[in-house]
Amino acid sequence: MSAVPQSAPSSQGDPPVTVARDGGVVRLTLNRPAQFNALSEDLMRAVQGELERVAADPEARVVVIAGAGKAFCAGHDLREMRASPSHDYYRALFAQCARMMVTIQQLPQPVIARVHGIATAAGCQLVAMCDLAVASADAKFAVSGVNLGLFCSTPAVALSRNLSRKAAFEMLVTGEFIDAPTAQAKGLVNRVVAPEALDAEVDRLAAAICAKPAVAIAAGKGLFYRQLEMGIDAAYQLAGQTMACNMMDESALEGVQAFIEKRRPDWK
Repeated sequence: MSAVPQSAPSSQGDPPVTVARDGGVVRLTLNRPAQFNALSEDLMRAVQGELERVAADPEARVVVIAGAGKAFCAGHDLREMRASPSHDYYRALFAQCARMMVTIQQLPQPVIARVHGIATAAGCQLVAMCDLAVASADAKFAVSGVNLGLFCSTPAVALSRNLSRKAAFEMLVTGEFIDAPTAQAKGLVNRVVAPEALDAEVDRLAAAICAKPAVAIAAGKGLFYRQLEMGIDAAYQLAGQTMACNMMDESALEGVQAFIEKRRPDWK
């Protein structure tokens, strides 16, 4: 992907997140490679700010979250956490993390995780919270807090909404790693490719989304997550309302007319 990198604000040296734009695709790269992109407070604050900017940007169509260096994300910064051992601090820290994770799902744009190396604990949670995930064949995943005596409770929320209950619980109580093909089979990632093909595959997926009308993608994403938390009757009611509104949009009317006339739609 050819793009011009920008920098998210940072009070220390290199920015905790770098930002690059390529047309409608916004790439956010976690930029703490020496710490395997552990989620420090500064890093989460920077990601939150960039997500909020993307949400308000009508030109942004897809977000890609990647990691610099050898890993995608190793979870929370344990050194930072251990330096402030108070209940109030930990509650605030996990609330900050939850806000960032939920914001990913609330964005109108689809978010793709580009995963290489390891994605552990809150890093695995981040993969699960992204709408889509493409992994390198050598990527590995774990929710390994239990190995330190800390059950990965917040990652469990995301993991249990991606994997079957037993598959998610097994990862949570054993802390064992799974490889990329296993992660794909369990539903944690969509596609697995050779390391050298990772960027090209992410670009292909992003391009497929960008080729569709933004209004349909945004409405569909919102509906997808809202209906999951509803009973079946309420879900169908919401889905019907969403489709009726979508059908009145110019892009849908043009798409249907193009199908009838056996031509490509001319979306403006």
